[in-house]
Amino acid sequence: MTDINDIVLIYLDEKPLSFARVEAIEPDIKRDWYHVKLLLLQVPLQVVTWILRDVYINGETFTMDGKPLRLERVVSPEPTASEKPAIPPSTDADNAPPQNGSPRSNVIALHDLKKKS
Repeated sequence: MTDINDIVLIYLDEKPLSFARVEAIEPDIKRDWYHVKLLLLQVPLQVVTWILRDVYINGETFTMDGKPLRLERVVSPEPTASEKPAIPPSTDADNAPPQNGSPRSNVIALHDLKKKS
């Protein structure tokens, strides 16, 4: 089920047209219809509100000005072994002070470099 903050791909005539983020879904006066506020992720950014039935929000084809449109919720793919980061995520042990004899990494603050320029 598509929900607020989900990314959707908008299809026009079964061809991908644009990505959008669902900003709000509010009920309409008519039962099973909703005001769907979408932030179109394109240049320039644009906000539109479409009045859609619940089944249209979840991927069923509908028409607008006689043209077929469809929303498809985008699901982030799982990373493959080759795409996984080589550095494991940090743990509490990473933030602990170094023990005797262990190397300590240097952290360079970027704002300090800007001041020197």
